[in-house]
Amino acid sequence: MSGRTCAIFANRKQSRSILTLSEHRTRCRTNTTKDTTMPDSAHKFRTLRSALYMPASNARALERAKTLPADALIFDLEDSVAPDLKPEARSRACDAVRAGGYGNRTIVIRINGFATSWGEDDLDAALAAGPDAVLVPKINRSEDVMLLSQGMAEAGAEATKLWVMIETPLAVLNIAEIAAASMPPDSRLACLVIGTNDLAKETSARIMPGRAAVVAWLSQCVCAARAYGLQVLDGVHNRYDDKPALQAECQQGLELGMDGKTLIHPDQIGICNQVFSPTGQEVAWARRIIGEFDRPENAKVNVMSIDGQMVERLHADIARRVIAIAETSGDS
Repeated sequence: MSGRTCAIFANRKQSRSILTLSEHRTRCRTNTTKDTTMPDSAHKFRTLRSALYMPASNARALERAKTLPADALIFDLEDSVAPDLKPEARSRACDAVRAGGYGNRTIVIRINGFATSWGEDDLDAALAAGPDAVLVPKINRSEDVMLLSQGMAEAGAEATKLWVMIETPLAVLNIAEIAAASMPPDSRLACLVIGTNDLAKETSARIMPGRAAVVAWLSQCVCAARAYGLQVLDGVHNRYDDKPALQAECQQGLELGMDGKTLIHPDQIGICNQVFSPTGQEVAWARRIIGEFDRPENAKVNVMSIDGQMVERLHADIARRVIAIAETSGDS
C-alpha cells in the first residue's frame, strides 16, 4: 500500500473502478438481509461506552492505559501529538499494539490526515501493527471509505476495521452515503466517530450547554449509523473537571442513540461507563420481554401486554441489544 494512498485520494474523482454511488444505492435498496438491530452484526459485538484518546507520544500514558476501565483506547498520532514527536509517537503506538497487554479493550490507532506528510506512513505502520481498528480523520465522501477498504485489503490487514472521523460540514452533508459505503462485503467500515470540536471550528458554531448548535448533526450521524449497522461515538467533552456537565452530555448522547462517547481524560471514564450502561432494572425488564416472546406459544405473537404495558416484537430486539451491552460490559 505504500506510495499509493495519497495518490489514490488525490485522484478520487477519476477512480470509479470500485463501486459507484449509484451502485451503492442500488445495493442498499436490494439488500434486505442485513441485521441493523446490532451494529456490525456479522462480527462479535463490542461495547463502546467509553473511547479514550491517549497521546501516543506519552509512553507512561500508554502503559497506564492497561489498567483503565475504558472500553476502547485510541492511540492518537494526530491532535494530541506535537509535529516533531509524530514519528516517535507512531513507533510507540505500533510497539504498544504488538506488545499487547490491554485485555479485552478495543485498541485503535488514530492516524494523521492524508493532507499531511505523516498520514501515509501512519497508515502503513498501523496496518502492519494490526490494531482492532484504524481511525482516519477528515473523511468527506463515500469514495474515501471504499478506497481505504481496498488499500487495507491490499495491505493484508484482514482483522483491522476502519473507523472514520465525521468532523467536517461536507462529511455531515454526505453522512448517509459515507455510512452506505459499509455495505459492500469487502468494506472495513465499522464505526463513525464524531468530531464536535472540528465541526464547531469549521462552521463557527458555539457549543454551549445542551449543544443545540450540533444536535441536528449528531442525530444525522446516529440515523446513518443505524441504517447501515454501524456503531457511532459522540464527540469529546472539553471540560474534564466539570463532572455534572459531562454527565449531562453523556445522558444527551445516550438519548440521541449514541453507542458511547470519546473522552480526553481518564477521570471521564467512570461517568461515561455508568451513563451508557443499562441499569439493573433495565436489564431485568429486557430479560422479561425476551422471555415472553421466546415462549413457544408466543412464536406468532407480535404484540402483547406485559405488566400492563403494550410491548411489540421490536421491543424484544431492543431488549437483546440491552442484554448484549450488559453482558459485554460485565454489568449483567
